[in-house]
Amino acid sequence: MKRLRAFLPLLVLAALGLGVLASGVLERFDPQRLMQEEALWRDGVAAHPWLAALAQVGAMTLAIATGVPGAIVIVFAGGMLFGTLAGTALSATGTLIGATILFFASRRAFERGGSGEPALAAKLRSGYLAHPTSYTLFLRLVPLFPFGATTVALAWLRCPLWLFLAASAFGGSVMIAFESALGAGLMETLAHEGKASLSLLAHPRILWPALGMAALALLPIAFGWLRHRR
Repeated sequence: MKRLRAFLPLLVLAALGLGVLASGVLERFDPQRLMQEEALWRDGVAAHPWLAALAQVGAMTLAIATGVPGAIVIVFAGGMLFGTLAGTALSATGTLIGATILFFASRRAFERGGSGEPALAAKLRSGYLAHPTSYTLFLRLVPLFPFGATTVALAWLRCPLWLFLAASAFGGSVMIAFESALGAGLMETLAHEGKASLSLLAHPRILWPALGMAALALLPIAFGWLRHRR
């Protein structure tokens, strides 16, 4: 019973995530739908800027805390509606709050683990604790690792809270900045061209953020090469 109570916050978050997915609310943030309803969305943001900002932060908090896949569409929406800088700030704030909630829920679920864990698990944790800063930054900066899964993994690895917060704020903001710029560039380019086509990919406002995301995706290869050279 005590073990079940320890997992209860994590189970509640998972149930909320399933509810969000089942409701189809993420479809409201689909970039194509946003572009079709651009005027309506922009009027809403202009009429209620603080409420719209809180909604963006809240949506990201809920998506990250529950581990809902597809949170990137909310980041795109932030970039498209608020611009690169404001969109990055709002989405990064929600991401950090949501990640912290998920981290504490996961840490509570795993805090009783220890003496009876498999040898492999103990070896993985000891290897991480030998170089916690480099491994934490690596996990946070590489976009190939799902943000929610990484948060749970860091809680299981007993990442120090200060390091988790610092790495999440920095790593999350870097990736969100690229995604927000991509969303903002997409909205601006479509506003000028009036339609979507493959030529949009060559526009600087879309090309450079996309290349930045691709460069982050190559970090695992660079990291492995550097470790092999040592």
